[in-house]
Formats: sequence, structure tokens, C-alpha cells
Amino acid sequence: MKAAAEPGAGPGPVLGAGSVALAVSSSLNSFRAHKRYSTGLTIAEFKCKLELVVGSPASCMDLELYGTEDELLARLDCDEALLGSYPVADGCRVHVIDRSGARIGEYEDVSQVEKYEMAESDYEKRPESVRSFLRQRRWGRYDTEGTRRRAVEQQQRRAQEAAVAATLPVGARCQVQLPGQPCKRATIMYVGQTDFKPGYWVGVRYDEPLGKHDGSVGGRRYFECQPKYGAFVKPQSVTPGDFPEEDDGLEDEL
Repeated sequence: MKAAAEPGAGPGPVLGAGSVALAVSSSLNSFRAHKRYSTGLTIAEFKCKLELVVGSPASCMDLELYGTEDELLARLDCDEALLGSYPVADGCRVHVIDRSGARIGEYEDVSQVEKYEMAESDYEKRPESVRSFLRQRRWGRYDTEGTRRRAVEQQQRRAQEAAVAATLPVGARCQVQLPGQPCKRATIMYVGQTDFKPGYWVGVRYDEPLGKHDGSVGGRRYFECQPKYGAFVKPQSVTPGDFPEEDDGLEDEL
């Protein structure tokens, strides 16, 4: 195995052709990148590739090579030497010291990067934009026919809800059937529109504590009941009728 060079020593015998996996750190950044590099690169070429990783100009870089135990192995200070002539191995770290005068974190603060902004009129003219793509295919807000159809369907659903809600008198007994749940008996306490969601809703007081609230939702009180006895359901889930209250059998016990 190749012996490690003394820190600060020049390059030694050239490592066999191939590549090496290195961690890259910088005096300007807090992160580390992990890249694979050809051992046939000169240090000057290696610095040029590191520009894309750390952002420092190649001409302002000093490079230090650290081993897997984070011990300093060598300074890569000969631009004509090959990377493979230094004791590089998988897992080593190359530390870039920036001599350009840039401040720490300068290349991490994206708020300092000038943003490109396009005028709305210019964007509207671009044929390859996302907006143009959607417009050509009549998708999203450009689907005028689909938008009109959905608006009509929503109006029809609201009208159906209103018609069903009109058949549900406040104070009547009812049975509530929600998808995937057993039937629950209740008393109708409120019928109409609400502040928390559009459409028509029916406020019910369950015979048992199977609800979610006490008749108050979002700071507005719609009806009175005990906590956990109140709920709001859609009119289609409510069937009015002569449904006596659930008998829990307690009166049969002495």
C-alpha cells in the first residue's frame, strides 16, 4: 500500500489510473459534498471542477488533503501534478481554503442572488411556457367548458341539498346513516347553511355521546347540547321519523 506523504510534502509516485471518492469541504460553506474524481486530473484541472462544488474561483484556492481519520495528509499545492500523485484514497477529504476575500456563508445565502423577473406581457407571449401549454390543451382554468359544467353541477347539488333540507323540521326525531358507520338516532337541532363549510347542513343531537361538539363550531353556536353529543351532517344522511330514544336498559336495573 502507498505510504502517506508528510503534510506539506509535494506529490509522490502516481497512483494507478482510475477514480477516487472524495468528500469536499470549504472554508466558505458548512456543508460537505461527496464526489468521485479521476486520479488522472492535474491539480489545476481538479480545482476547476471544485469551482462548481464550492463556488470559489480556482485561482483563489488552496487545497488540503485529509485522511479518513481527518488527519492532514498533504497540501495539494502543485498545479501541474496529478491528483493520483498524492495519497488520495476513497473516503479522504479535500478541504478548499478560499483566498478570494469572500465571507463565510456568502455562497449559501440565496437572498443575495439577483432574481430574474419577467414582465407579465412578455410571459404571455412565450409559446413554450406552462401557461401556453395549459391553454393549448384547455386544462385547468383554461378549460372553460369544464369550468362551466362543474359550476352547473354544483348548483344542482346545492338545489338538491336545499330540497332535502326543507323536509327536515327542527325538533324532529331522526336516524343518521353515515358511510361506513352504524345508524345513530338523534334529534334535529339545526337546518341551514353554516360558516364553516358551504352548502346545507343539519345539526343533530345524538342520543349517545357519539358526536364531536356541543353545538358550537368555529366560535359560533348553532344549537345547545351536551359535549360530544352534537354533530353536523349532510341532509342526505338524515331520515326523519318516529325513532324513539335508545334504551340503554338502566331502568331495568335496581
